[in-house]
Amino acid sequence: MGFYDLSKEERTALINEMEATILNDLHRKQWTEIFTYAADRDTYIRKQAYTILGKIYKADSALRHTILTTIKELITARDEKIRQTAIYASGEIGKIDAAPVIDVLEKGLKDRHHAVRNGVIGALKQMGEKNPEPTIMFAANHIHDPDPEIRRQVIHGIELRGRTHPEDILPLLRERQHESHKRVKETIIHVLGQISYKRGGLEKVIHHLTTWENKEIVAQAVKEIITIHQRESSTAKTAAQAQEYIAKKMKDFE
Repeated sequence: MGFYDLSKEERTALINEMEATILNDLHRKQWTEIFTYAADRDTYIRKQAYTILGKIYKADSALRHTILTTIKELITARDEKIRQTAIYASGEIGKIDAAPVIDVLEKGLKDRHHAVRNGVIGALKQMGEKNPEPTIMFAANHIHDPDPEIRRQVIHGIELRGRTHPEDILPLLRERQHESHKRVKETIIHVLGQISYKRGGLEKVIHHLTTWENKEIVAQAVKEIITIHQRESSTAKTAAQAQEYIAKKMKDFE
């Protein structure tokens, strides 16, 4: 039976049981049960496990070292679900304290399994919302990595921060404006579209795009931005308003 097959009361009881079990593991400086939760086939059980680790890290400074040690054990596991849980737990911790988990995230970037690598995207998204400075620095350190998959992951990972603060990530995207790898280029265009439709986002994105030299990627980004405004129902401007604004601001960008 899965987590969401349980009633609300049963889910609450299970979460409380998991927290008590995880705390017991941590106090005993072992991780037998934590590993069991981290390997569970149910995504939501694994989610509760890494959320609880983040919660305990925030609440109990005496257990922080043990939690970090636990995560560094999890990231070496043979099971990719356990390694992915380590990445998401690092993201939870990174919301308040990024430095101790940077090395775990870097291992995740190069993991052999796509689920773990993609977990880094989610971790960076969560960190960027709550703790942007080290998250942006992490992305800046890896955005020119020779491995295109790593470039794609960090670009996608800073998207959520860009939705509320486009100015924080636009300079990094500009650094990759001449990206040659198809999938990474598509991710840059996707992120530009995603950060353009909230209030104030279109103005910041278009202003920045007028400073780019690569007119081909700018044209593709503009097409994506218009498509987003046509498709999304929560855009700050209508599609017609967005097109009019873009045409006015980019009339000299030929």
